[in-house]
Amino acid sequence: METVFHIRRAKEEDIEEVVALYEQAREYMAKNGNPGQWVNGYPAQEDVEKDLNRSVLYICESSDGTEGVFMFDIGEEPNYRKIENGCWLNEEPYGFLHRIASAGRKKGVASFCVQWCLTRCSNMRGDTHKDNKTMQRVFEKNGFLPCGTVYMEDGTPRMAYQRERKA
Repeated sequence: METVFHIRRAKEEDIEEVVALYEQAREYMAKNGNPGQWVNGYPAQEDVEKDLNRSVLYICESSDGTEGVFMFDIGEEPNYRKIENGCWLNEEPYGFLHRIASAGRKKGVASFCVQWCLTRCSNMRGDTHKDNKTMQRVFEKNGFLPCGTVYMEDGTPRMAYQRERKA
């Protein structure tokens, strides 16, 4: 039987579980060849609270409970203003997602979240660490193309991806 997921906006009472999910994701990445992406406790509770207060934090659920979390917004991502070693596919308005994490119990959570975002904004951008092979596969599997390199506020490089609106 196929798992049915649904997405809802996060609520105040989800904060503790989201923070724990991010901790679990940090441990998973460190053990699976990506020790440098989410370091020094990032994303921290203050990041979660900021996303929640901006109404851009979402929970992916199944009948078994919380399966994933992510931040999704439509607008400008300041870290995407400058791109090197390539270019964005277009300069139209776009959506973007960050801080996606899965509970790891069910397959397809990340792709479901990405597809949900695409139903809200079909022109999407994203980024990931060069060592995050899992997220690179999620982007590529969902029709995103590599576009170049963007830099986070702390100066660390990220692989930039975009999926254009279909005509």
